[in-house]
Amino acid sequence: MASAHASSPVLICCKGILFDMDGILIASIDSVERSWTKWALMRGVDPAYACRIAHGCRAIETVARLRPDLDSKAELKVIEDIEVADGDDLSVLPGVEQLIASLPIDRWTVVTSATERLARARLAKAGLPVPGRLITADQVSQGKPYPQPYLAGAALLRLPPEACVVFEDSESGVNAGRAAGCTVVATTFSHEVESLAQAHHLVRDLTGVTATHEDGTVKLSFQPLPR
Repeated sequence: MASAHASSPVLICCKGILFDMDGILIASIDSVERSWTKWALMRGVDPAYACRIAHGCRAIETVARLRPDLDSKAELKVIEDIEVADGDDLSVLPGVEQLIASLPIDRWTVVTSATERLARARLAKAGLPVPGRLITADQVSQGKPYPQPYLAGAALLRLPPEACVVFEDSESGVNAGRAAGCTVVATTFSHEVESLAQAHHLVRDLTGVTATHEDGTVKLSFQPLPR
């Protein structure tokens, strides 16, 4: 893939796009933090710490880290039920609908740390198209920051990972995309820029990211943030 210097407009030629969901497609941080706060208080865990480590990671791994003495699968069901029920203020983030509308349906998918049930519920609630197939927490044995989710996403599109661009917002997601060999574009509005050091490019959000496609190649262009 070719890209320009970070201070100049960037043009990336790729074959497929892999979108994280929460914080990239959907504004869900309030729901996420309310849900994890509720679970943490139920289980005697510091809510602020629970919220901090939950972002970008599979819930089953988060609960195992916070309460290793509990049954992780049972706790996953508890937090999943809480999160599915808390979705009234979900919204689509800026630039998302325009970018997705410009992409061929077979050239993009969602790679999320949410379970499939939660991912489909959030996408539908927000009013976004739900891909027929997507990569969720249920389909991998190791979540982000390990590369497996994005390797699976590329395989789902029948593409090598180096032909894919990842859009991420969290440190764990950025590191996962980079470890998979994808080009990573990170948004900066929800996490500290310092935590996104492994991203190839930074943007505020997806506003201004445009896509054209021809003969199986997707061309993404945007103005990156300076490093």
